[in-house]
Amino acid sequence: MTEWFNETLYKDIAQRFTVSRVIFRERTEHQDLVIFENPVMGRVLALDGVIQTAEGDEFIYHEMLTHVPILAHGSAKRVLIIGGGDGGMAREALKHAAIERVTMVEIDRGVVDLCATHIPSIGAEAFKNPRLDLVIADGAAFVKSCADRFDVIIIDSTDPQGPGAVLFTRAFYADCKRCLRPGGILVTQNGVPFLQPDELKNTAERLKSLFADTAFYVAAVPTYYGGFMAFGWGSDSAAARRVAADEIARRCAAARIETRYYTPELHVGCFALPRFMRDLMGA
Repeated sequence: MTEWFNETLYKDIAQRFTVSRVIFRERTEHQDLVIFENPVMGRVLALDGVIQTAEGDEFIYHEMLTHVPILAHGSAKRVLIIGGGDGGMAREALKHAAIERVTMVEIDRGVVDLCATHIPSIGAEAFKNPRLDLVIADGAAFVKSCADRFDVIIIDSTDPQGPGAVLFTRAFYADCKRCLRPGGILVTQNGVPFLQPDELKNTAERLKSLFADTAFYVAAVPTYYGGFMAFGWGSDSAAARRVAADEIARRCAAARIETRYYTPELHVGCFALPRFMRDLMGA
C-alpha cells in the first residue's frame, strides 16, 4: 500500500507526496523533522508537517533569494542569512567570490546536522567553506543585538507560525534595517500570495513603513503549492532594484556563477507582478 506525506500548511486545500522511504524522523528541540524520499522530488525535508525544501527544485528558491539581491547591489561583501539550515542559501551566496563573509544564523542545530548528513546535495560544501560563519541562535535575538553590518540580509524563514512567526514582525524588520550598511538590501521569504494573501499584505505594510524602496518579486517553485512564491524586498537605495538587464548580465558574467534557474533577464522580469498581488500590496 502506498504511503503518503500529507502537508498540513493550509486548512482547506492540500498537497501530498508519495513516500518511497523515510530517511530520518526526529523531534528536535524546536520542531518535528522528517526527511523522506519521493520518486519525483528526491529527498524532501518537512518541519511540523510543512514541506520546507526538496532536492528536485530547491535550486529555484535558493538562486532567487541570493543572486537577485547580491547582483542588484553590485558590490556586496558581507551577507547575513537568517535561517537556511539546509545550507542551500549559503551555497549560492558563496558562489560569489567577491563575498568576503557569509554569516548564517539558524535556530535549530538539529536541522543543520541532519540536512548535512541526509541531504548533502543541498548544502554541498558550504559548511566547510572558511568564509561561512555558522551561528546557532535565535535570528530575531541576533539582529536585535548584532554590532556587525551587512550589505545583503536574506530571511530564509519557515512560514509565520511556530519559531518562524517572529521573523515576519515589524520589529524584526526594523532590527534588520539597523544591521544593513548604506545601500544595503533586505529580502524575505513571503509564501504563496494566492493562498497566503495576508502574509504578503502584512509584510508590504511593514516594509513600507521602514524602507524608502519596497517591492516583491516572484518565482515558480513547484514544491510550494499554489502558484508564484513571493519574495519581499526592502532597501533605502531606489537604484538597486532598477539596474538594467545588460548591467546585471555584466555583473553576472564577472561573478562567474553557474545557475539553473536565475538569468539576468529573469532578474529584471521577476519584479513584474500580477494585478492581484499589486492590489494586496496597495500598489
